[in-house]
Amino acid sequence: MSGPVTGGCMCGACRYEAQGEPVDVRVCHCRKCQKATGAPLYARVRMPGDAVSISGPVGWYPSSDIILRGFCPACGTSLFSKRADGSTISLLMGSLDDPDRFAPTAQIWMSSKQAWVDLSGLLGYEAAPPA
Repeated sequence: MSGPVTGGCMCGACRYEAQGEPVDVRVCHCRKCQKATGAPLYARVRMPGDAVSISGPVGWYPSSDIILRGFCPACGTSLFSKRADGSTISLLMGSLDDPDRFAPTAQIWMSSKQAWVDLSGLLGYEAAPPA
C-alpha cells in the first residue's frame, strides 16, 4: 500500500487518516449494516484501531454490544464501524478519498444478502467468517 488511507464525510467536518495495511477488505450483507448505511451492503476497509486518527465531530451509535457506528453529526454521512474494545475500525469505502484503492476479497452474512445483489466472484460466508 502506498501512503495513508484518507477520507471523510460529505460536508468535510469529519476527516480520518489510517496508516499501515488493512486487516481485511470485505462486504457485509447483514441487516444491521444495511440499516446503518441505508444501502444493500456495507463495503469496508478494516484497519487496526490504533492506526486510525479522526478529526472533527463524530457521533457514535452502539448498534450492538460489540459494534459502534460512527457518523458525521452535521451531514449524517456514515463513516465507520468499530469494535467496542477499539481493536479495529472499519472505514466505509464510499467515504474514502480514493474509493477505488481497495477491492473486497470476501463477503459475509450472505444469509441476509438482497436477492438482486450478485458478487459471485467473491469468497462468501453465510454468517460471520471463521475466526
